[in-house]
Amino acid sequence: MTSTTDLLRSLAAAKGVDTDWWDWRGEHRQVPEAALRSVLTAMGEDVADEAAVQAALERVRTAPWRRTLPPTVVQREGDPLRLLVHVPHGSAVAVHVHLEGGHRRDLQQLEHVVEPHDVDGTVVGEAAFEVPGDLPLGWHEVVAEVEAGPLTEGSERAVLVTVPQRLELPAVVQEQPRAGLLTQLYQVRGSGSQGIGDLGDLGALGEWAAREHDAHFVLVNPLHAAEPVAPMEPSPYLPTSRRFLNPIYVDLRDLPGADRLPEPARAEIDALADRARELNRLDTIDRDAVWALKQQALRTAFRHLGAGQADEVAALHAGEGQALVDYATWCSLAAEHGSLWESTWPPQLHDPTSPMVLAHREAHREEVSFHVWLQWVARTQLARAQERLRAAGMGIGVVTDLAVGIHPEGADAWALGDALARGVDVGAPPDQFNQLGQNWSQPPWRPDRLAELGYAPFREMLRAVLSGAGGLRVDHVIGLFRLWWVPEGHAPGEGAYVRYDHEALVGILALEAHRAGAVVIGEDLGVVEPWVREHLLERGVLGTSVAWFEWGDDGRPLPPEAYRELCLATVTTHDLPPSAGYLDLEHVAIRERLGLLTRPVEEERAAEEASVRAVRETLHERGLLARVDAEPADVVAALHAWLGLTPSRLRGIALTDLVGDVRAINQPGTDEEYPNWRLPLAGPDRRPVSLDDIVAGAIGARRD
Repeated sequence: MTSTTDLLRSLAAAKGVDTDWWDWRGEHRQVPEAALRSVLTAMGEDVADEAAVQAALERVRTAPWRRTLPPTVVQREGDPLRLLVHVPHGSAVAVHVHLEGGHRRDLQQLEHVVEPHDVDGTVVGEAAFEVPGDLPLGWHEVVAEVEAGPLTEGSERAVLVTVPQRLELPAVVQEQPRAGLLTQLYQVRGSGSQGIGDLGDLGALGEWAAREHDAHFVLVNPLHAAEPVAPMEPSPYLPTSRRFLNPIYVDLRDLPGADRLPEPARAEIDALADRARELNRLDTIDRDAVWALKQQALRTAFRHLGAGQADEVAALHAGEGQALVDYATWCSLAAEHGSLWESTWPPQLHDPTSPMVLAHREAHREEVSFHVWLQWVARTQLARAQERLRAAGMGIGVVTDLAVGIHPEGADAWALGDALARGVDVGAPPDQFNQLGQNWSQPPWRPDRLAELGYAPFREMLRAVLSGAGGLRVDHVIGLFRLWWVPEGHAPGEGAYVRYDHEALVGILALEAHRAGAVVIGEDLGVVEPWVREHLLERGVLGTSVAWFEWGDDGRPLPPEAYRELCLATVTTHDLPPSAGYLDLEHVAIRERLGLLTRPVEEERAAEEASVRAVRETLHERGLLARVDAEPADVVAALHAWLGLTPSRLRGIALTDLVGDVRAINQPGTDEEYPNWRLPLAGPDRRPVSLDDIVAGAIGARRD
């Protein structure tokens, strides 16, 4: 006899939910039944009792037989594909493809004999057709013409996406390994910056990196949109939207069309910029104060320039469509009701298509237009920064970063509806560096709804983040394969892994990056199933190797020659202190102070001291370090020389390491307990460092 627990686990398996997992200590864990119920509920399944679970399981198992065509079909270029079509038993059917370019291809029916199924009283047959392997890359549509009509309305049409077998590296990276700079853009403030590093600073920094360090790329933090009203979320990895840019990065010194501003308006903007520059004196970055001044200046510019730039803005509007209008509407509503739409907005505003939302949009057309214009300004300045970097000799230029998720009450969560799962958050189970586990407070994609939507939200997001960039880093790229879902009210360790259609997600990523001419770097750190890295390698997505995490089976640092070729090799990452700070065990001190350790601090410190000592000894043995007890600055230089010995195609040098910074920019697992994402670039003395001094050579940047 099958128990309710067994049925629940069978339903979980059918929905791609793992019912067990292995933790970082190698222990086998079972997912608690309560967590499984919460995860399945978030996926739209009724699991209230045994009968409901049984019905849900039957519905999931027969789902393909309830549709004429699957909602989305993914084909690798060059590979013929067997497409199964379901029709009322005995009905004739013909299938063709509308290609993205406008042409039509009729599909050939294949020999295929299977017994019909009885689905809710309807006898359903199955036919097979061949999707030829010579279809061009792109987004196509499959259409089934069924004599007796489709099984369900609309299921006679499906998205067919033909993706590359492999994303080829840019020619400049194929020629030889290339070095580049890693930085949190908001940290990089020059004398002209308005309280925060901006897109103008990105151009200046990139030109310096190309000239002084032969850098071929600058990898920056996610530039995704944050809240347009205070308080602005400081973490770039918890954006309100991943599809749109944060206008806080707009440089008031280089507004498009500024030469047409009347003198009083120009004077007003300059005065506001001067006030914002005073914020450079602060020890921490005050985004709310920066945005209050920048927004006032940008509104002045919009009043005088917006009408004359309508054609350029319309081009962006045409490309982004309704999503841009929805985002701008959300910004307008947030200004009136606050940024937490689910908590504080009237229920009538929770649906972007509701009459109340439409009425607000009509009544606030100027405000909505302002936020659309802001996106055009930000996109224009990002494109200019990329042009500056390429003109300076960079083969790749700007590499943007794609956050793993979004704010649960932000613009994307409002606009995307049930494409996102509710009642659960994305996170990570406990690991060595986050021994309590993590809850990132982000709603995950629903795998089933993504397929039903033809992956359109995922595709459009990728196109947006690739715009104006030569590369893309995908944070937690493992999320394209599986994500750790944490039910609300549960500890981070009481979650479950949910599987995604990686063939579709990685394929679409490769297609959109191919079309953008961009390189893709997957952040594949942490607990990773070995076959996942093999799949990414096969598809041309570079991995990530961080020196502090690369160890051989002998307990010694992995020799540089043994690093992966197809990866971005770095010494550190934004979730660790800069290298000088790591050598001084800054990460242990922070976690001890904040109570984040799960073993005695003496044990933690001894383990980390042993790791640092092993690194120092290995660098000395390789002739990269004169003395084992050398100063931290010498060890940091040796570590970057170590990167130069790897075969890795991309090698990233953190700007924080070049200037000797020691402070961690982020401590995972914390919120207000630590000034995450708020610290400006600083030197060894923990005092802020100016971009002007870096460019002028006044800061001793080291990379031997």
